[in-house]
Amino acid sequence: MRAESVTRTPAVRTAVVWDALRSVLAERAAATGREALDIVDAGGGTGGFAVPLAALGHSVTVVDPSPDSLAALERRAKEKGVGVRSLQGDADALGELLQRGSADLVLCHSVLEYVEDPVSALAAVAGVLRPGGAVSVLAANPVATAIHRALAGQFDEARAVLGDPQGTWGERDPTPRRFTAEALNGLLEAAGFAAGPVHGVRVFADLVPSRLVDGEPGAAESLAALEQAAAAHPVLRDIAAQLHVLGRRA
Repeated sequence: MRAESVTRTPAVRTAVVWDALRSVLAERAAATGREALDIVDAGGGTGGFAVPLAALGHSVTVVDPSPDSLAALERRAKEKGVGVRSLQGDADALGELLQRGSADLVLCHSVLEYVEDPVSALAAVAGVLRPGGAVSVLAANPVATAIHRALAGQFDEARAVLGDPQGTWGERDPTPRRFTAEALNGLLEAAGFAAGPVHGVRVFADLVPSRLVDGEPGAAESLAALEQAAAAHPVLRDIAAQLHVLGRRA
């Protein structure tokens, strides 16, 4: 049972993102007539998204500042029998590492929270995308952080998150900034993207005890279906741990 749960729980947490990625990849393949697309995963780390995308037949490049993460990526890709190109560097330096107009899709997951200038980072993403290409942005949501700090009994920190323009709860907060749906859309538009609808990711997955998911037949599938239903709910979306949006380059 434990071996099965190792794959089930992460799948629940990323189901909404994968649905969006499958949709945009299908649209891009139809528009270009190419089944194998060029994908860049900025800050892709150990390849949680990159390796499965490569397994689908796409050409994937991971750009990440950590050599340890890139080494783990290469091991994971080798285990799965796929090829993934790895480059050491920061997301806001994509234009220095990759050819302009060379990508169909760029993943920018859990990156904007940490870069020095989110708008500049997204502008760099726009530079490597072909016309009609898309960026997948996934970022931490301050409202969810306030809820989680309150559930942990850290009421002052929860209140601090709600009052801080960067969505942080104090100097010890490891995440420099978080984004509301409105803020994410504003960043994308400032970088020249047409922003799509924002979806909530991990509305319930972080609140439900893992024993309820891993120990019951069919529970993971039911939770994933609940996450997908909640992703676009006008109230539940805004309490999700992360927010996801696709931006399109003209």
